[in-house]
Amino acid sequence: MTTEKIIDIQGIEPVILFGPYDSLLKKIKNEFSEMQITARGTQITLRGSRDGVALLEQIFSEMILLANRHGEVLDNDLNALINLALSPSPRPVAPPMGDEDIIVTSPDYTVRAKTNGQRRIVAEAKNNDIVFAIGPAGTGKTYTAVAIAVAAWKAKRVKRIVLARPAVEAGESLGFLPGDLAQKIDPYLRPLYDALQDMLTAEKLKLLTEQRVIEIVPLAYMRGRTMNNAFIILDEAQNASNKQMKMCLTRLGVNSKAIITGDVTQIDLPKDLDSGLTNSPKILHDIKGISFVYLDKTDVVRHKLVRDIINAYEIHEQE
Repeated sequence: MTTEKIIDIQGIEPVILFGPYDSLLKKIKNEFSEMQITARGTQITLRGSRDGVALLEQIFSEMILLANRHGEVLDNDLNALINLALSPSPRPVAPPMGDEDIIVTSPDYTVRAKTNGQRRIVAEAKNNDIVFAIGPAGTGKTYTAVAIAVAAWKAKRVKRIVLARPAVEAGESLGFLPGDLAQKIDPYLRPLYDALQDMLTAEKLKLLTEQRVIEIVPLAYMRGRTMNNAFIILDEAQNASNKQMKMCLTRLGVNSKAIITGDVTQIDLPKDLDSGLTNSPKILHDIKGISFVYLDKTDVVRHKLVRDIINAYEIHEQE
């Protein structure tokens, strides 16, 4: 049975809701190819199955709320809404993103929690000193963690931010890479710089780095240090051994917090080494003040194909 629903968008510029050259509208049409979606004037007409119309109505309603509240609908916003709507498991579509979802703001950029998983990371970071954010690629683990750390520094809850990554990827070691130390470690730390550059001006980031208010280091360089009044982020933690994980967690000093992020499906450690990330929940689950947040493919905010790729690999591994 065919159902029809008309949505009124009067008062909203179509380019805000549908994107430049209707890019957002085209994405929705591609994802819901079995539905008829017609946009004329100030009305959107939806035709198709009752369930399909209900999902589309929810997606467009939340896009309208975003347009009214923030004057824009980002591509990642729509990705998150579509991912949740098309999730094979019956999960509710995320609530509209409002001011309560803002993590940190800058003159040119606002970072919001876009999915239920990201919201859980934010909530757990408020109530715990150590949070593990574990999930597949594209779920915004690192980006959300960096935003939380920058927000804590801006609010003067910490005096510095320390971001670390294990320098272990694809079987390479620092000694085999060309260049001096800075050039060797730059590829490993670049994702952290990229996230920071969205939240701070280039001049501010350079100044804070020179003053060591923001420090981005390979994990091995944290040995022997105590981090007081600091926000520590260990990224790509699946490539930290048990000893390295213990070393990192025990760096925590007075008035400090830590977020540990990683994807247990992308471990690049030698076969004779266990991942500290996979063992952490077994070892630390009973300790008050430590929380574990698990994200899944419904939290993916990258290209829609990322969710499909994750799903395909999960099916292959099960078989």
